[in-house]
Amino acid sequence: MHIRDLTGDDTADALALYTELTFGPPCTDGAAFLRVLTHPGTTVVGAEAGGRIIGMITLHLLPNVTWDARPYALIENVVTAAAHRGKGIGRQVMQGAIDRAWKADAYKIMLLTGEKRAARGFYEALGFGSEDKTGMVLRRP
Repeated sequence: MHIRDLTGDDTADALALYTELTFGPPCTDGAAFLRVLTHPGTTVVGAEAGGRIIGMITLHLLPNVTWDARPYALIENVVTAAAHRGKGIGRQVMQGAIDRAWKADAYKIMLLTGEKRAARGFYEALGFGSEDKTGMVLRRP
């Protein structure tokens, strides 16, 4: 398995993973994925095995004024293909994103996780905690 930044050539595999991640209709908008890939400060980090992308996350590095103008990172859309879960792939992809954030001198990395997915323990095992921040979401009606 190889951890790498995804490219436009990975669109089909990425859309399949987004479809596994969401509870909504299938993800078919390749142009949307390309917009994510070309957004400044954004990287989609993936795990490749056997020529297929089997896990990925989106890492956003955002400019900042506080903390000596060091950026902060936001992780979103963490997913491993169902057939490959429980094998440490998610941990390796997350570590790849964490390494990229620290290399960019981010002063913190944030993420939100839903209660329905029961992934809190996974993130806590990687060192994430909720003691000093409260995540909140406002969704458009």
